[in-house]
Amino acid sequence: MTDQPEHSHFPIGDPLSQEADALIHPEAPIEVPPAEQMSLVRRLRQPRTLLSIAVPLAVMIIAAALNWKQLQDVPGEISRADPKLILLAFAAYYIGFPIRGWRWTRLLKGAGYKIRVKDGTEIIFLSWLVNCIVPAKLGDLYRAYLLKLNSPVSATRTLGTVFMERILDLIAIAALGLLAGYWRFHSSLNDLPQSVQVIFAFGVVVVVLLIVALVVMRNFGRRVIGLLPLPHRVVDFYDRFEEGVFGSVGVKGLPVLGMMTVLIWMTESLRLYCVVLALGYADVDLGLSGAMFIALIGSLLTAIPLTPGGLGVVDGGMIGVLTGVFKTSTPHAFAIVLIDRTISVFSIVVFGSIAYVISSKPRGGGMQVEEINPPVASAG
Repeated sequence: MTDQPEHSHFPIGDPLSQEADALIHPEAPIEVPPAEQMSLVRRLRQPRTLLSIAVPLAVMIIAAALNWKQLQDVPGEISRADPKLILLAFAAYYIGFPIRGWRWTRLLKGAGYKIRVKDGTEIIFLSWLVNCIVPAKLGDLYRAYLLKLNSPVSATRTLGTVFMERILDLIAIAALGLLAGYWRFHSSLNDLPQSVQVIFAFGVVVVVLLIVALVVMRNFGRRVIGLLPLPHRVVDFYDRFEEGVFGSVGVKGLPVLGMMTVLIWMTESLRLYCVVLALGYADVDLGLSGAMFIALIGSLLTAIPLTPGGLGVVDGGMIGVLTGVFKTSTPHAFAIVLIDRTISVFSIVVFGSIAYVISSKPRGGGMQVEEINPPVASAG
């Protein structure tokens, strides 16, 4: 199917919300707004965004104040962390971004668009900044939006590649988390804490549901959409979205995409492992499998789009697993999570803000995109 033009008047306002509304309600016209409208500062001034940041921060500060006697030594312990291992944790984490960029360019190529890995990595990094300061996972939408802003591509088909990437991530997180948990607890499976059993069961359910959802969407999605009394533009929207989802992943390319995804989540695990080593706590014996288990649980919790970067939700979940499952003392768990989240969230806000100012992408500076072998629309 040939993509329809996606240009018309775009009223002044918040571009993230407008683009979300346009994609959710395809009968409305879609246009890339002028570059001057691409302001994250405007988004940060909205009461909803401010509340999503302020409320979890306030809860965390109150919790820390109520447990101050236990936590008063945490700042000193953090200051004594091995700086070399902290730098190694940073390196392990940030090397994941070029791999993410490489993976996304392969997905885009399958969907009919060839872009440079450098451009893909840059757009992903900027989208992570949005995810860290704005709730509701709008960074994923912003990524498709930035590509559309800088090139004549279908925003809807691009969004399909982002959706497929998230599916790959969730399957990998659940599968690797199960593997790491089994490796860590295999000698005492009969004595597993109930919380770990729940996590295992949740991981199995996630993998099964995602696979079933993809099968149903591939085989019946277009037929169901065609039977519903929907506007023609909604059907076109679904067609382009499905082209992006299933055109981006071919049977031949799936092993490479799988290896990339595993590498990406290994960098997340290595980050936490290096943080634990840097603090040198004698009572914290996670090993690489334990660090992977906790890091992947934290990543899975970021899928709950209540707060920017999972603020409060991820922190509480990781501290709960460290103290409840691995019997880590509360002060040591706080120190580990504080450093780990500083690397994975706060550093993104700092470096991402710099990239946002320097990059031409948020202002529609343009980029080289080659359209190749456009996928054929799925049959009804």
